[in-house]
Amino acid sequence: MIAALFVALGILTLVFVVDWATQARKHPDTPDPGRPDAERIAVGFFANFFDALGIGSFATSTTYFRLRKLVKDELIPGSLNVGYCLPTITQAFLGITLIAVEPLTLVLMIAAAVAGSWFGAGIVSRMPRRAIQVGMGIALLVAAGFLFAKVTKLMPSSDVGTLELQGGLLALGLLGSFFLGSIMPLGIGYYAPCMILVNLLGMNPLAAFPIMMGACAFLMPVASMKFVRTGRYSLRTTIGMAIGGVFGSALALIVVKSLDLHIVMWLVTVVVIYTGVSLLLTAAREKAAG
Repeated sequence: MIAALFVALGILTLVFVVDWATQARKHPDTPDPGRPDAERIAVGFFANFFDALGIGSFATSTTYFRLRKLVKDELIPGSLNVGYCLPTITQAFLGITLIAVEPLTLVLMIAAAVAGSWFGAGIVSRMPRRAIQVGMGIALLVAAGFLFAKVTKLMPSSDVGTLELQGGLLALGLLGSFFLGSIMPLGIGYYAPCMILVNLLGMNPLAAFPIMMGACAFLMPVASMKFVRTGRYSLRTTIGMAIGGVFGSALALIVVKSLDLHIVMWLVTVVVIYTGVSLLLTAAREKAAG
């Protein structure tokens, strides 16, 4: 089953790379042609190092691009998707290889997230964005409180957790993964909520990494090809992001694999707090701007 998953992801990766190269040659007017410089490669490296730890790469990269004026505002969404597609796929291949989640659980959780994203693109994205941001932000901070209680031993908990779901827990996990996938089109993100989900289901915190990375690896190439075909991205920047991002992702996953589980739990707690606060701040800024 894992082999079939790798084959499918490999085919999707090949289709994306061929399409990207073909469209770049076909459209010499794609913005910002040329070779990437060290700065753009460094952005990809550091953003994806922290992305592989669950912190995310889009918000940090956007802030840096705007600060340095490396990418025009209208090209940032496409550049983020195209540039971080290959690093995300790298995360998936390495995460699934290094962290052995039970194959059926892994494949079904990924499939549920992909199905949820397809569903959410057409339906959930019509819901009030700010209301969902506020709701998710509060929910993540509440969940972070429980995680903090677990990691500090204020609340009794298992120190290990399972790498497999069965029966009712598997059903709940699939429903949760479907829901998290469905709200991705709203910009909520999948990584931090997925970390919460696996903890609530009694799974090993490390199980979140191959699940969340595998789901996003199947989602990003499809979205990226739309930007490639319309030329709404910075070519030079995305090449640099991809090169640096692949190495940053690989290094981060080696670090995660070697970390003590207690440290991983602290990492998850910090990531969830960061994401929850970010969602609430974004909602407040959008309300003020509106």
